[in-house]
Amino acid sequence: MNVLVLGSGGREHAITWALRKSPSVDVLYVAPGNGGTGDIAENVPDLDMMDAAAVLAFVQERHIGLVVVGPEAPLVAGVADALREAGVPVFGPNADGAQLEGSKAYSKQFMLDNDIPTAAYAVFDNEADALAYVRQQGAPIVIKADGLAAGKGVVVAEELEDAEEAVRECFAGAFGAAGSTVVIEECMTGPECSLLSFVTAGTSHPMVAAQDHKRAFDGDAGPNTGGMGVYSPVPIVSEQEMAAMEDIMARAAAATAREPFGLDYRGILYGGFMLTPEGPKIVEFNARFGDPETQVVLPQLESDLTQIMLAVAEGRPEDIDLRWTDDWVVCVVLASEGYPGSYEKGKVILGIEEAEDLDGVVVFHAGTVRNADGELLTAGGRVLNVVAHGKTFEEARNLAYEACDLINFEGKQYRHDIGRKAAEYLGCAE
Repeated sequence: MNVLVLGSGGREHAITWALRKSPSVDVLYVAPGNGGTGDIAENVPDLDMMDAAAVLAFVQERHIGLVVVGPEAPLVAGVADALREAGVPVFGPNADGAQLEGSKAYSKQFMLDNDIPTAAYAVFDNEADALAYVRQQGAPIVIKADGLAAGKGVVVAEELEDAEEAVRECFAGAFGAAGSTVVIEECMTGPECSLLSFVTAGTSHPMVAAQDHKRAFDGDAGPNTGGMGVYSPVPIVSEQEMAAMEDIMARAAAATAREPFGLDYRGILYGGFMLTPEGPKIVEFNARFGDPETQVVLPQLESDLTQIMLAVAEGRPEDIDLRWTDDWVVCVVLASEGYPGSYEKGKVILGIEEAEDLDGVVVFHAGTVRNADGELLTAGGRVLNVVAHGKTFEEARNLAYEACDLINFEGKQYRHDIGRKAAEYLGCAE
């Protein structure tokens, strides 16, 4: 079977890597791909993943048997809808399902309608009312651009002045059309945790939990990013909390097979949880694999990802078989200097082969490209995902940082404390 993956980041490299292990895959394409996916699949850099007609033409020409939509933007734009209407098996929800990520206001109403625990909130379409509400509520408080903002449209404001500035930035166009509507939420407290589920025909098939690190710098300092590191499983999650999260995901999945959804949701439903003193609550839903959560979850999957994705795409929940390793997996993100703000591209990357020579290490490319001479260059804010697995958390974490030290490019930036709190919890902190 020929398979097409849409996307270009570390998530897509991890998906491609997992699909490549399947004996049922003949030819694997990635559009547009990156410097890493090109080593294990055929990159299609000129195929615009936002152009549904162009994607469909490519699928028909290359006899593609499964399309996997990686990022949220083509899902929200309805690329999956167009492919499904043409009879193509697609892993990823239609546009109405993708609105669970495409609009935070829509998603919050979905949670309210389906008795899914989440933060109290209000929605505003003008600056004056939003500012008045913020002053009434006080800080800490959370300001969110309603639409897609590449993981950067969220401000957790500890001071009232910061909240007011975040509101003004949204309405001033800092996030484009995504900020024309603003969701303001109470600030929940507790550790965050991600639980991803394969969802089809109204059923949830949860994966292993993961814990991301969103802030740019050590000690959870600096601005929010798309994610600077992650590990899985999550030792602080109790059996009761895991059961509660799985129940919430099951209720959400069941709701996606009812009105107002035109077609049952078929893809990944990502639950971003806060483990509050009152129990797990949803911070946000995403409509695709998390990034960088995918990079630690898929290496634990022993089942055939291709067959799972086909079963999801074709609405066959009874054929989904999930089996997992007992390993611990830790991922450290190597970023460009200045990320998540402005940064330079085109820096030569060295040392990946040496890092991957370490037993238990794989490096997923997030923002890389090869030049005409075959050199690997930086091409994004998050450049590489250095992933290590081990029989203990300490082994995996130490190995990930050992691999990070072997990789070099000008301006390399990364957090040195990924998983430190988990290490302290497990009694293996340095």
